[in-house]
Amino acid sequence: MADEKVMPQQEEQEQVQDINELRQIRLDKLTKLQEADKDPFEITLAEQTITSAEIVDRFEELENTDVSICGRIMTWRDMGKANFIDIRDRSGRMQVYVRINDIGEEQFAEFKTWDIGDIVEIKGFVFRTRRGEISVHAKEIRLLTKSLLPLPEKYHGLKDTDTRYRQRYLDLIMNPEAKDTFYKRSRIITEIRKFLDSENFIEVETPILVSNAGGAAARPFVTHHNALNEDFKLRISLELYLKRLIVGGMERVYEIGRVFRNEGLDTRHNPEFTLMELYQAYTDYNGMMDLTERLFRHVTQAVLGTTTIVYNGVEMDLGKPFERITMVDAVKKYAGIDWNEVETLEDARALADKHHVEYEKRHGKGDILALFFEEFAEEHLIQPTFVMDHPIEISPLTKKKPGNPDYVERFEFFMNGWEMANAYSELNDPIDQRERFKAQEAMLAQGDEEANTTDEDFLRALEYGMPPTGGIGYGIDRLTMLLTDSPAIRDVLLFPTMKPLD
Repeated sequence: MADEKVMPQQEEQEQVQDINELRQIRLDKLTKLQEADKDPFEITLAEQTITSAEIVDRFEELENTDVSICGRIMTWRDMGKANFIDIRDRSGRMQVYVRINDIGEEQFAEFKTWDIGDIVEIKGFVFRTRRGEISVHAKEIRLLTKSLLPLPEKYHGLKDTDTRYRQRYLDLIMNPEAKDTFYKRSRIITEIRKFLDSENFIEVETPILVSNAGGAAARPFVTHHNALNEDFKLRISLELYLKRLIVGGMERVYEIGRVFRNEGLDTRHNPEFTLMELYQAYTDYNGMMDLTERLFRHVTQAVLGTTTIVYNGVEMDLGKPFERITMVDAVKKYAGIDWNEVETLEDARALADKHHVEYEKRHGKGDILALFFEEFAEEHLIQPTFVMDHPIEISPLTKKKPGNPDYVERFEFFMNGWEMANAYSELNDPIDQRERFKAQEAMLAQGDEEANTTDEDFLRALEYGMPPTGGIGYGIDRLTMLLTDSPAIRDVLLFPTMKPLD
């Protein structure tokens, strides 16, 4: 038996025929099956005793053993009374040998009317062809689902990224690497949960639809609740509700969930994305750094089998201790400016003008420091790096540094020049928090649509007393991008936000 792959005549024809004509041909085939009381859509149950990958892994044990596999026909080689088809299931592909002498003339004649894309059940025994390919020799075959639309031609596949994102189901059929990415994403989340379970955290769920969308600098989506006749917002963060649970004595909590930010789309941003936030009582941002280092190292080792990530050809080593640097020192290192010598807002603005750093009138000295960091330092933070001690102006929910009230106990974790996490020693002083909210309200009044509004219930919770707490938020999508070497966030979201075609 020959195993070499050739393009079947059917696929050659499908390249040149109009898709509507092809669909009609398949509809006609379906009609004939239905008229013969063989409608595949009436089948409710199929037998799948094993996957393709398991057959390959256990071949020595399974050779000449009967199995039942299910999957989609992806290729077809017609050799007259004997045919080879490849079917793909969730684990991979398996070659199937179908011969008229084994399944009978009537079943074989029906089989020859099937199409690439059809979903089938194959019962037969495991064997190896003369060319050494592990295969299944069919004894019984059954059509489970009729595919009414032809798949893209297999030699060119589905390459158009817009179509891949809009029709993810087709992307998953045609591009096994896409499926691998999402299996790996699931594994990443599983390993995060395993790690946090081992650290005695509990997973919780908090509201998505909220009256006050706080906890981050972002513009929310607004919707209307008809029964209550009130506007609500989709959450932009998980923070304020999780902190309420810390007040309630839960001490170690986390949530993995979707958040929504009314912002633009690019290779690292989607308006709907997955965030994980965790909060731990009786620790601070140093504890969050230690936890983050252990978490990232564990997940990378578990998912990749190594602590080295290679992204777009660049290696990042998570096996070494992560670098820790203050924002002031990062600006000094990469911009050559010592912010400790910048005494006034006027000095900061003058430096910004000199170095062509754009700022707004409402920006304070600390805001401009953050702009310098973004402009000059971020792109250099390739290896795992904690950037600590942010200016108070950009950190409304964070504890001040003792003895240095212009800065707070906050860090951002960077890899590949990307912000991967954001963490604080959480502000638990309700009086100070109210003043921070007031400052945010003033910014909102000046036109900052990303500023927070006062959350009275959260302030009430703080007045009952929240212990010293460390908290952090992780972007799950960016972590998945790094661990799957994916160039854009849309590659790791099953159904990314897309502009309507109309």
